[in-house]
Order: sequence, then structure tokens, then C-alpha cells
Amino acid sequence: MEERIIEVRNQKLYITYNNTFEGKPVIIFLHDSLGCAQLWRDFPLKLSEMTECNVLLYDRLGYGKSGPMLTHERPVNYMELEADLLNDLLTELNIDNVILFGHSDGGTIVLITAAKYPEKIKAVICEAGHIFVEDVTLKGVYDAWDAYKTTSLPERLAKYHGDKVEVLFRAWTETWTREDYRSWNIEYLLKDIQCPLFFIQGDADEYGTLDQVEKTVSQVSGAAEKFIIQEAGHTPHKEFPELVLGKVSEFIGKIYSSK
Repeated sequence: MEERIIEVRNQKLYITYNNTFEGKPVIIFLHDSLGCAQLWRDFPLKLSEMTECNVLLYDRLGYGKSGPMLTHERPVNYMELEADLLNDLLTELNIDNVILFGHSDGGTIVLITAAKYPEKIKAVICEAGHIFVEDVTLKGVYDAWDAYKTTSLPERLAKYHGDKVEVLFRAWTETWTREDYRSWNIEYLLKDIQCPLFFIQGDADEYGTLDQVEKTVSQVSGAAEKFIIQEAGHTPHKEFPELVLGKVSEFIGKIYSSK
């Protein structure tokens, strides 16, 4: 994997890129609210080997080895803005044959990107993404905030994010629990998703109900599949990696065998 810092809109983003398979799609991975490229571990390379697709991971702004957020105060549409930044990253790297794989916040961002930039996105894998705010989501955020105050969570996060931890943690928790964020909703964008969609969700996800899945797959314009994993929580790719790898590989294989 090639690692480098790339500047997009005067912001420094860390990317790691495996471009082994000439002419094949690039699977781009987007991490969750407390994650980074490193925390995907060996999952992306295993999927690359199984599908013979290239892979690119990047640390979203404020995370991992990317530049810091200027403030923890985020606008309500921050994930829509991150989708725009992702599109600019694709333009900068001259990548236009893209499969997006996003987890949690990353899952939401890939849905938005597919809706806004359909000419580049050939397929979307959304794992535990959100299209609106639920009570269970807020409970999960409050529970994480308690853990941040009472456990070694800040130190564990600092291993990956360094001195950016407090800002990124506040950005996540304070945005999602703000009164004006309660009405955030991206369902209006779903009709613009024309590419194939694969939505993965654990039935014991502590941050979202299956309504997130059902209301997404029923409103997109393209073909949509769902994969609900029994007894899985918010991170199926970590809890049941081989199962998820197999299903995602099968989904990608079907898309490209039909072309």
C-alpha cells in the first residue's frame, strides 16, 4: 500500500492506496466517527485479493494522520460537505471507476456521494449508515460520552489520532446531540442513487434500528440488497469479518459479471 498526504481544498488528507489491478475499480473505504484508515486493519486488502479490485483508504479531515479540524463545531450538513470533499479527492486522483464502502458516518457519506456524483460511483456498500436520527442513536452517543469520561477511551483513541482526540470526539458527540440536529435527514437524496447498493446491518446495532436499512433500500432508484446479520452490533466487518468479506465479494462479483 502506497501512503502519502494529498492536499485537497487546502486541506491535508492522508491516503493509503493499492493500485495493483490495472483497469479495475477502486474500492474506497470511509471510516466511522471515531475511526481512521488504520482501524480497518487487513479487511481492505483481503477484499482486494478476493475481488481483484484496487483499494484506497483515507483519514477523514480531523482523524488519524490527516490535518486537524479547525473547530469541533460542525454544521448540520457536515456529512454532505464531506461527500463534496470526497468528490474533490477523486478528481485530484483522477479516479472515476469507484465502489464506495462506508461504515457508520462513512456509510452515510457514501450514500450522499452516490446521490450527488452518480457519474463516478459504480456501486455502494453501506455498513450501519444513518439517514435520520433515532433515539437509539442518541443513547449510543451518550453511552460513548460516559465511556470517554470514565474509562481509558481517550488514551486508546490517542494511539490513532494523537492530539486531535478531544476535538473529534466533541465534534461527533456534540453535533449529534444538538437540538437542531434532531431533524437531520437525507431521505430526500436517496432517489438520486442509481447504482447498485448493498446495505449491511447488525440486528443488535447499538446505534441504529433496521428502519435505517428498510427506508434506504426502498427509496433508492437502483437495485438494492440488504444483509442483516443476526447478533451483530455496529461493526459487522470486525465482528464477522469472513462472513462480510464473502457477501461483499459476491455482491461486487455480480455487478461486474453482468457487464
